[in-house]
Amino acid sequence: MSEERGFSAGSVILAFLMGGAVGAGLALLLAPQSGRETRAKIRELAGEVKEKAESISEDTKDKATGYVEKVKEKIGSVVEEGKKAVEERKSIVTAAIEAGKEAMEKEKERLSKERG
Repeated sequence: MSEERGFSAGSVILAFLMGGAVGAGLALLLAPQSGRETRAKIRELAGEVKEKAESISEDTKDKATGYVEKVKEKIGSVVEEGKKAVEERKSIVTAAIEAGKEAMEKEKERLSKERG
């Protein structure tokens, strides 16, 4: 039914989670507690969220650093292999050019002997 209206499952789940977070916040604010207790709970929850966010951020940073190092190593390896391949091809092409020059000189000599 949500797909018929143009809403994806992801947006429906996100809306549900956002509604839950808003409801939890309102429950804290409207609960029959003193303002001091409510503020303490809010501070506690904010601290927990901050710690989790920092932990996730640090984990993500560590993983990204590891991936970057692996990619650098792979790129270095590929570049070295590419350089080797170019050098091999270059020597083959150079040898072919030299062989072509020698064949051309021999053919010139052969033709000049036939004419002369």
